[in-house]
Amino acid sequence: MSGSSDPAPTKHAARSAATRSALIAAGRELFATRGYAEVGTEEIVRTAGVTRGALYHQFADKRELFAAVYEEIEAELTAQLAPGALEAARTGDPLDALGAAARAFFAGVRDPAVERIALVDAPAVLGWDRWRAIGLAHGLGLTETVLQAAIDAGVLAPQPTRPLAHVLLGALDEAALYVARAADPDAAATEAIAVVDALIAGLRRPA
Repeated sequence: MSGSSDPAPTKHAARSAATRSALIAAGRELFATRGYAEVGTEEIVRTAGVTRGALYHQFADKRELFAAVYEEIEAELTAQLAPGALEAARTGDPLDALGAAARAFFAGVRDPAVERIALVDAPAVLGWDRWRAIGLAHGLGLTETVLQAAIDAGVLAPQPTRPLAHVLLGALDEAALYVARAADPDAAATEAIAVVDALIAGLRRPA
């Protein structure tokens, strides 16, 4: 008897996951195109092909859907950076790997859709504390790992990696915000990358 009832929860979970994915995809497309404030829930559910009730079953409100979209973007950025950064840290100079990862991060957030959601709308919609918390949740572990590799390789003086990772990620976030709000984003990006490169180079332990 238990066998006949087991598939139902599995199918329900699959449908729920599919609905959630459809809502996140629709929200991401619409938020990237027009911005959070200009997108209504009716348009989101119509684009996702689900009911309004399905939206509120998955998310408390539009803001929580936006948070899920932002989390997805942060997870994707980290997934793109992690393999190369970890391999470079393992086989080469970890601080060089950290600099390369920082430049790749800048390239990622320069994508107009990512920039609008992650840098323009997210701090205002979610508040600075939650915006930073989501970013840290995805990038902190990777940054700490690379910093520890730098310590192990002798190119970074032994020190607590957690506070240093917070400082570096905070600098990256602020630099990315500076670029996003600049009148000339290309020039601002060149300036910001140079500053971040200098910051990372300044961490290097003297030979």
